[in-house]
Order: sequence, then C-alpha cells, then structure tokens
Amino acid sequence: MKEYKKLLLSNKAWASEKLAVDEHYFDDLSKDQKPLFLWIGCADSRVPAEEITHANPGDIFVHRNVANMVVHTDMNLLSVLQYAVEVLQVKHVIVCGHYNCGGVRAAMTNKDYGLINKWLRNIKEVYEKNFEEIHALPSEKDQFDRLVELNVKEQVLNLAKTTIIQKAWKKFEYPYLHGWVFDMHHGEIKEILNIDPNEWQSSVFSFNFDEEL
Repeated sequence: MKEYKKLLLSNKAWASEKLAVDEHYFDDLSKDQKPLFLWIGCADSRVPAEEITHANPGDIFVHRNVANMVVHTDMNLLSVLQYAVEVLQVKHVIVCGHYNCGGVRAAMTNKDYGLINKWLRNIKEVYEKNFEEIHALPSEKDQFDRLVELNVKEQVLNLAKTTIIQKAWKKFEYPYLHGWVFDMHHGEIKEILNIDPNEWQSSVFSFNFDEEL
C-alpha cells in the first residue's frame, strides 16, 4: 500500500470512531471555532500540539515553523497572531519549543545551510546574546538545551513587543503569554516563562494607544 493511502484510511477510521461516540460530533465541530489557545510551535513532526497536550479539534489554533520563531517581519506568523487575538480572541498564546531541535542545533554551528541561514540568523542572535551563559555550562547537551529554552523565552518576549498583543492587553486584558519546552525523551512539557497581561513593560517597545483606543 502506498504510504499516503494509510493516512486516508486512518482518517476514515478516526471519523468512524468519533461518530460512534457522538453522531453529531462533526455537525457541532463545523459550526464555529472558539479555541482558548494559540500555539506557536516547531514544524518538527514529533511535536504535534494536539497530541502532546491531549487536546481535541477546536481547542488549539496552531501555527508552526522551524524552531517556533516569532519574527517581526514574518507576515504569515503576524497574520495568524492577529486573527487569533483579534477575531478568535484566544486567552492564551503559547510558544512551545522542544529539546533536540534541529533548527537550534544548526544555529549553534558555523555551517552554511543556504537559504535557511536567513531564518537561522534569528536564533543565532539569541545564541550570541547569551553566549557566555550558554558556554559556562559543562556539557554540549546542557548548552544545547539551554539555547532551546532561551530561544523560547526570546520568542515570548517578541510576542510582547508586538502591537497586536499590546492592543489586546489594553482592550481585553488578555491573552496570557507562555513559553514551554517539550521533552520528547519523557513526553512532558516544561514551563519556561509566563507573562500576564500588562505585566511586561519596555521603555523602547511599549506603545501608547490612548488616543487610538
């Protein structure tokens, strides 16, 4: 059997299982989406948001890219963020990285990877910023793991710097921001950073919306 056919057969089996439990499942699912969470995760195939959180369809609005980045020039990410925050009005935005991330590992080398160098530069800047802290750690694994964590932290802070998040904080007093790292060796998620609405301030990146709102 061709590999892709297995996915289609699995889909049919999954749909049948859902209907066996609730014959109105897909009618209800198709009406609307009201997720509480926006998940910004890594594109790695081993870190599916719904699977590792045991969530159901409709619970999580998902955006994934290489190394779970929040880049201020990424219109794809920003479009997802704006829709999730302003239209769906999610209450939480989660950046979830994972240990053993290929993108983070690549950024720690001096190898030329071609086009992806442009993307990896964002991680390299986190690496350079925290170089002394990272290399004070005793092993390569410790250093690698720490950069994964610091990268997640940086991306959460990048969320806080956006006008999308700051306007929502001003208007709705949400979403809450979270930075997580998934450990695929144990299957558990580690909390790295949490930012409550209006808790974060910056003399450079905080915007004044009083006149606009």
